[in-house]
Amino acid sequence: MITLANLQIGTKAAVTQVLPSPLSQKMAEMGIIEGAEVSVLFKAPFGGPIAIELNGSLLSLRRKEAAYVKISML
Repeated sequence: MITLANLQIGTKAAVTQVLPSPLSQKMAEMGIIEGAEVSVLFKAPFGGPIAIELNGSLLSLRRKEAAYVKISML
């Protein structure tokens, strides 16, 4: 299973599923929904948060939150 947490910097992908979690609703409100195109811009060292681009916006997610977002490569 490939998740947003595993995506390499500069790689684009499409969200295929957001797994149930306490933050599923918040992610949907931010636009992380099935079919959305995302790319990873930065990854903080030592397992810190990641910065993604989504619909022209910059979002930051903890890696364990990003692990709930299944993706497919574009």
